Amino acid sequence: MKKDQLLTRRRLLIAGTGAVGAAATAGVLTAVTGEGPAGSVPAAGPQPRRPLGSSAYRLQPLTGYGPPQAAPRRTLVRREPLLRVSGRGRTMVLTFDDGPDPRYTPSILDTLAEYDVRAMFFVCGEMAADHKVLLARMADEGHVVGNHTWSHPLLTRLTHRQIRSQLERTCDVIEEAYGEPPEWFRAPYGAWNRATFQLGAELGMEPLAWTLDTLDWTTPGTRSIVDRVENGAAPGVVVLAHDAGGDRSQSVRALRRYLPELLDSGYHVTVPRRDYA
Repeated sequence: MKKDQLLTRRRLLIAGTGAVGAAATAGVLTAVTGEGPAGSVPAAGPQPRRPLGSSAYRLQPLTGYGPPQAAPRRTLVRREPLLRVSGRGRTMVLTFDDGPDPRYTPSILDTLAEYDVRAMFFVCGEMAADHKVLLARMADEGHVVGNHTWSHPLLTRLTHRQIRSQLERTCDVIEEAYGEPPEWFRAPYGAWNRATFQLGAELGMEPLAWTLDTLDWTTPGTRSIVDRVENGAAPGVVVLAHDAGGDRSQSVRALRRYLPELLDSGYHVTVPRRDYA
């Protein structure tokens, strides 16, 4: 599949998602109403396992001629990550970290497709490099792919140069496999610092954390994950779950139970759309 075809299909898929945009105030992601309280930086998550194997799938490079593109828009350098969304009605966002993992990510994508729901996947570069076909599927199905660093390190213990390398290498893999550079990034363990915000902004990305941690990385049981999502559901909530980094079979089963419940309760589960500073 040509890269320009992939982009066209993706844009058609996401055109009707009722997406939400970024606020100028840190801590809230705003689309239409521009309201919503800022929260606290959430707790840390797990570190993923090493990739399972190599994929032979590769996209063809974009070639051809056309009018010059506009200069990239400037991204605001924030002092804390965005934690919530705000939009029309009961809007929520589902996010999945640490993948893609061929054992669990396809099942999550299958469930999202069954209910015609878009989600966000914050991928690790070392996983994405070996499973590019899954990023291509995410693009085809209208999901948003964000940068979760190359190897899931604690960024606050790295040098400026090391942080840049973690983010840049992952941006390159995402752009090759997904068809576009990432517009969002998330620090592993929810550990942010000034250098991370600065470098993310230089690469054109907004920092997105989460409001509700499912704690699925502790493997608490499917019922516990479902209960946390259903009890914590509220307009503006960003849910943190995982599709890699360990045994995620509970996460797969839980999604199949809580997603239809959220939809039946009137929640609009969607993906954010960037507004630029």
